[in-house]
Amino acid sequence: MTRLADKPTGPLSGIRILDLTSVVNGAYGTQILADQGADVIKVEDPGSGRGDGGDIMRWAGHLPPGCPKGMGPIFLTINRNKRSVVLDMKSERGQRAMRRLIKSCDVVASSIRYDGMKRLGLSYEEVAAIRPDIVFVHAAGYGSDGPYAGEPAYDDLIQSISGMADLLPRTDGNPAPRILPTLVADKVSGLFLSQAVTAALLHRARTGEGQFVEVPMFECVTSFLLVEHLYDHTFEPPTGQWGYQRVINPNRKPFKTKDGHIGLLPYTDKQWDYFFDAAGFGEQVKTDPRFADYATRAKHTRELYGMIEQAALTKTTQEWLDILKPLSIPVVKTNTLDELPADPHLQAVGFFQGYDHPEVGAYRQMKPPVKFAKTPSNIRRHPPKLGEHTDEVLAELGAGEEA
Repeated sequence: MTRLADKPTGPLSGIRILDLTSVVNGAYGTQILADQGADVIKVEDPGSGRGDGGDIMRWAGHLPPGCPKGMGPIFLTINRNKRSVVLDMKSERGQRAMRRLIKSCDVVASSIRYDGMKRLGLSYEEVAAIRPDIVFVHAAGYGSDGPYAGEPAYDDLIQSISGMADLLPRTDGNPAPRILPTLVADKVSGLFLSQAVTAALLHRARTGEGQFVEVPMFECVTSFLLVEHLYDHTFEPPTGQWGYQRVINPNRKPFKTKDGHIGLLPYTDKQWDYFFDAAGFGEQVKTDPRFADYATRAKHTRELYGMIEQAALTKTTQEWLDILKPLSIPVVKTNTLDELPADPHLQAVGFFQGYDHPEVGAYRQMKPPVKFAKTPSNIRRHPPKLGEHTDEVLAELGAGEEA
């Protein structure tokens, strides 16, 4: 089992964040900041009497026998290095504690709808009156300047409205819009949030100014999607289609070998020549005008990938790795989810780390992936039980039972 680190060593050590986020978007973003050393205080609601309180992700998934309630698997993957405080923010006691917390924090990060924040007395103006240099980051569904402002937003909705659900129809010809089977909108927005916090902290370090920062999911995910898929509509008037042709090609997929699958992407002219020579198709491809250079290949990616599919079947996965890696042709074995823990690279870098929670028992974490040479991220706290640190944090604030 891996031991928890004794203290934060990341670049945000000394920064305190009041975390009013939940579910995946905001919680993923604040965990990145916590891994980088920030003291993240996660404020959770005690519940309304119609079920258990706290972040709803506490209750998703299947728990091992004897595990306390509220420690679901997704919660564990995006809430380590945080301290959990339970406060009823509608009560006078909770409001007093919140004011003390705000005064002690550098950042407030919230995914509560902004109208809800106003009702709680936690608008930016009210928070800045307590801590003038506060960095106030609001994870919104939609930008406040548009007609959708204030509407609820979840991953399914943002994938639907951003154009992401239109990708698979453009790939396989089935006209039904489909949602990708990963919480990509939530996680992308969480990445935007973490970057926004650090940029605003840099501005504050340079000027002493705090500020309000809005991180709208719709705009973030649409900008992320259209990096490549704006494509020929980048120009006015458009010169062609939406969608990067190589990427929406239905033959862009792992290629079946004799005994498995490989991910393969020759890119340069030389790499394409080497690959088809190895596959025994060299002369056929070199004399075909459709594949003469990058520009013509780009117009015929469907046919080109179809030929890769034929070629890949001629050898085993390991044979392809042994042939193509020495030629510097990008190739990998295609992993299933089940195979990831045994991947030799992930094992070598210690990607999966086992921990022993005093009440949950053995569980697995993915180590922080970004490597800082001077200020490494680390894991120093287990994902918290609901309200685990309420007394500890209030005592630090001098609030005690009077808060």
